[in-house]
Amino acid sequence: MAVLRLPYLATAALSGALFGFGLYVSQMVDPLKVLRFLDFTAIPSGRWDPSLAFVIVPAILVMFIAVRISRRRAAPLFDTDFHEPEYKRIDRRLVGGAAMFGVGWGMSGICPGPAISLIAFQPDGLWLFIAAMLIGSLAGSLILPSGHRRRLADAAS
Repeated sequence: MAVLRLPYLATAALSGALFGFGLYVSQMVDPLKVLRFLDFTAIPSGRWDPSLAFVIVPAILVMFIAVRISRRRAAPLFDTDFHEPEYKRIDRRLVGGAAMFGVGWGMSGICPGPAISLIAFQPDGLWLFIAAMLIGSLAGSLILPSGHRRRLADAAS
């Protein structure tokens, strides 16, 4: 794995930069743009902004193709294996977490990925959002069963 470390890190850095640039170009770092997309009640008045669908749909298509290609490979180019979610069941915890994520995103217009890139622009309320996000992550880690936390810790090391 030591030989693969630099290409792996370079690919991760390039992917992160491309993702951040994409967030900026698509205006997903603008909370008002996101809120206008999420406000389906504005459809009758013509104030709804469907433009972020042009970000979401291609992203889903690219990921669909990438997953299909990865299923034909034994391992990624710069790692020893693919890192897929351990749990694949849809349960109350997953649905509840997704709902809380969606409510937080809808209330603030800020998604955690763009929140990190927004640090460069310092919009009002960002530090409060990041603090709440970190507190929520900590609370979630305390709620997880200890065996699950241990498996996550083992996977990270």
